[in-house]
Amino acid sequence: MAGPLFEHRDRSFWLLQIGGWAGYALVNYIGSLMHEMRDIYTVVLLLGAYAGFLLTIPLRYLYQRIWELHPVLLMLVVITASYVCASIWAVIDNATYWEIYKFGFRPDSPFFYFKNNLAKFYIVLSWSGLYFGIKYYQMLQGERQKALMASSRAHQAQLKMLRYQLNPHFLFNSLNAISTLIMVKENDVANKMVNKLSHFLRFSLDNDPIKKITLQKEIDALMLYLDIEKVRFDERLDIRVSITDEAKLALVPSLLLQPLIENAIKYAIAKVEDVGILKLQAYVEQRRLVILMCDNGPDAPDKPQALLNNTGVGLQNTQERLQALYGKQFSFNLKPNQPQGLCVEIILPYETLENP
Repeated sequence: MAGPLFEHRDRSFWLLQIGGWAGYALVNYIGSLMHEMRDIYTVVLLLGAYAGFLLTIPLRYLYQRIWELHPVLLMLVVITASYVCASIWAVIDNATYWEIYKFGFRPDSPFFYFKNNLAKFYIVLSWSGLYFGIKYYQMLQGERQKALMASSRAHQAQLKMLRYQLNPHFLFNSLNAISTLIMVKENDVANKMVNKLSHFLRFSLDNDPIKKITLQKEIDALMLYLDIEKVRFDERLDIRVSITDEAKLALVPSLLLQPLIENAIKYAIAKVEDVGILKLQAYVEQRRLVILMCDNGPDAPDKPQALLNNTGVGLQNTQERLQALYGKQFSFNLKPNQPQGLCVEIILPYETLENP
């Protein structure tokens, strides 16, 4: 039951908030039964618990805003906010005692007020500790669920990707191109193509799609695939790559770009009568990695985003895989290219080996 309860953050907060302060009032009431107290003391306890309930609600929204602060600064803010909240609560509590609980008791000693304030401070600080503890637990549960979903999606993507990469048409075209090179005595070129094909297939088989690699390694593997395709298309395929040095260090899911490139070659470049152009750009902007891949295919739809509804390993599978790996921290958009063609834009959190 704990899992589903903590998964719904708003609902769990209010249930715990109400239950916690009701429990606080109950514990204090049971403690009062050990002493001879007037019946009006029950009202005092309820009002005190209600004041604590109301005063701690703003702390939740404050803590949500300061969540990303440095731990030391975060701790200082939490302690300060807890003390201010406790002080206000102590003032309200004292006023309640004086006005409702008429027992001939108005302490003149400042130590009483300090002790009461300190007790309230410990209670509010404990509330803050519980809030952060539950919040971290929810985050860990969320990361665990994303990891499980990513693992499932990645294994599905791996099976589909291998089938897609080992597509008989792709292998047939590659081997046919190699055979043609051998027939025309271009043995050196044929040998290089065999090596590139071997390295590309080895990369495809060896890399776990769950793990991330640098964008530089991803581009290197992609160029092996594109070099094979360039032999097929000869001068009809123009590849333009522009990757900043900072972007090369970024971590991305392995085999991220290959299905997108293969889609572009199959559905766009192959239909271009003149020269098919593939542009691949990557740069870092505001701690986000931006990857832009464009083609000049003639049959791009007016509303490219509708292509995501198609089934298969290409666009939709890539989007689902990113969704599993990054949750809401990514963007995957399809846009029309100018003067013709399609652009795929991927925006990811900028992660490196030093700062994963």
